[in-house]
Amino acid sequence: MEINHYEFEYGEYGETTGVTINLRGYDILRFNNISKGTAFSIAERIRLKLSGFLPPWVKPLEDQVKNSLDIVAKKENDIEKFIYIRSLYDRNVVLAHAVIASDITQFLPIIYTPTVGLACQQYSTMFRRANGIHLFPDNIDYAEQILGNYTDQDIRVAVVTDNQGILGIGDQGAGGIPICLGKLMLYTQGAGIAPWHCLPISLDVGTDNQDLLNDSNYLGWRHNRLKGDDYDAFIEKFVTAFKKVFPKALCQWEDFSKQAAFSVRDKFLDQVISFNDDIQGTGAITLAGILAAMKSKKQSLTDQVFLVHGAGAGGVGIAEQIMTELMEQGLDENAAKNRILTLDSKGVVTTDRDLEPYKTKFARDPHALSWIKTPIDNTLVNAIINEKVTVLIGTSGQPGCFTRDIVDAMAKNTDRPVILPLSNPTTKTEALPEDLYQWTDGKALVATGSPFEPVLHNNKKYRIGQMNNAFIFPGVGLGIVASGATKVLPVFFSAAAHAVAEFIKDQDIQDGILCPPLDQLRQVSIAVAKKVGAEAIKAGVTDNGCAFSRFKHNNDVERLNALIDNMIWNPVYF
Repeated sequence: MEINHYEFEYGEYGETTGVTINLRGYDILRFNNISKGTAFSIAERIRLKLSGFLPPWVKPLEDQVKNSLDIVAKKENDIEKFIYIRSLYDRNVVLAHAVIASDITQFLPIIYTPTVGLACQQYSTMFRRANGIHLFPDNIDYAEQILGNYTDQDIRVAVVTDNQGILGIGDQGAGGIPICLGKLMLYTQGAGIAPWHCLPISLDVGTDNQDLLNDSNYLGWRHNRLKGDDYDAFIEKFVTAFKKVFPKALCQWEDFSKQAAFSVRDKFLDQVISFNDDIQGTGAITLAGILAAMKSKKQSLTDQVFLVHGAGAGGVGIAEQIMTELMEQGLDENAAKNRILTLDSKGVVTTDRDLEPYKTKFARDPHALSWIKTPIDNTLVNAIINEKVTVLIGTSGQPGCFTRDIVDAMAKNTDRPVILPLSNPTTKTEALPEDLYQWTDGKALVATGSPFEPVLHNNKKYRIGQMNNAFIFPGVGLGIVASGATKVLPVFFSAAAHAVAEFIKDQDIQDGILCPPLDQLRQVSIAVAKKVGAEAIKAGVTDNGCAFSRFKHNNDVERLNALIDNMIWNPVYF
């Protein structure tokens, strides 16, 4: 007896060109990757034995999108909109992505941050349909079989979380998988990687969130988190299985705890094609904004002094990316490090403290900071004044900590201070853009991590650039997949940062706007992919046996660009 199934067809360049459906009747409507809902034509309904399973009127995609937008507009709040979009995705992938693409600026905050944070917190109570893969201690020994049983086997990108460092709200146990779902929707929206090539994975190693453990509705593994050797063994088993089942797929680590984010990234860098977006994506988009600021200031990056306020995974990742770029621009490693300060709740991070390992890289010698006479001197404002900081970056999650005296101190060091309050959501931002413009008489160069409305200053309206990682990771992923890169190099993220900075319009640069608008996400992602793929070819890390391409030389970049253009999937019906 033949097993009913469907298969996607691919062209010479790895692009999706069609779908072969060996299903008939109602079964077709059950699979969201192939269902058109009411858009199936009369001829298709007859041929596929759908007659009688749908109402008689045929509604084309554009009408379905309009109807869905009308429904979204009537939802009372963003979490209800999130639930509707996810439910729509579960029924009809093309329609869901067509709705999102109709206004990416409106829908990005709904499908991802900040709304996805609420979805993580409410995951167990709002669970409707299984999405992705859940691995936990009771099934991790069978991870290879589980991954092999997944419906879609042509996986090109997986987003993987251990659910511990979710968007500033911490340990969410099994509830972190909406983060993976949201990121993968952005891989599709930005880089055009088709949904059936995307895999969300939750590594449920337990939770130390007692509220979840006490919640009768909680769906996760009801134990405290694995730690130490047990945790390491669990991750090792996952990596081994993933590499065996999906050897050419990219694994994006997402929302691990601060120390685990670095240790997991570094340990498996050569075992699986992988990167950590919280570290490297955050670093790249921040560098992109800083590069744009240098164009606006008409100054060199190597002449700046950087202070990162918030020495977590994102903050240290930003420092890493800045250091890499400073070295690319001619400084040696020590000189580059000496232009970067990281600061946590105890002040500037120094080597005389008992530090988490990931913080040590940018810890400063306290003897070189002569202005710190006593611990009470080690403050943000004193660091800015004494170290002559010109670029201030906030990843602290401390709302309002960039106060007027902080901004005044920055303005005394440089005519155009670069001030980047990146913590999100908006309730945690270090400063409001409106205040930064007012306090500096419009001289500050500002970008934020959360979306803000334009600011009116001196009768001119300024768009506030949002340093959203969505400008980085989709394009990086597409560049890796298209080139057949076998490992992820730091230079990929430098290339991505330059691609984003180069995409910003000259008029925006003149106005001090440091990021492209979100409605250019697709164009930016393609530009990033081409830069990243070219770097992979240049570095000689592409797989000559890659299913999509055969690149070995720099003159293959033109073919790479054609491949990328052809691989882009758009939400239209076959």
